[in-house]
Amino acid sequence: MALQKAKEIVASTPVVVFSKTYCPYCARVKQLLAQLGANYKAVELDVESDGPELQSALAEWTGQKTVPNVFVKGERIGGGDATVAMHDGGKLMPLLTEAGAIARAAATAPPSL
Repeated sequence: MALQKAKEIVASTPVVVFSKTYCPYCARVKQLLAQLGANYKAVELDVESDGPELQSALAEWTGQKTVPNVFVKGERIGGGDATVAMHDGGKLMPLLTEAGAIARAAATAPPSL
């Protein structure tokens, strides 16, 4: 049941961060996405009534037991370090734009002064 719910969440939203409210790595990823102007859904596993079951299902599905666990366009891109590395490598913004999480105009507009 939890695995089905996790897959439904991932399928229904372009960007999903499975997170915990007190996790500094999760905060870093959510802050990065916010700074990029991305629309994303954060599922706070320590707040959800079925959070432990969801986290176990995610571990079974992805092989990753920890948070954050980040998905873009239905595909897992990894945890906090992998997400930041994608951004540093210039690969995250195009992926977010392709997923529809960032408006193309915003992604290509020059920064305002």
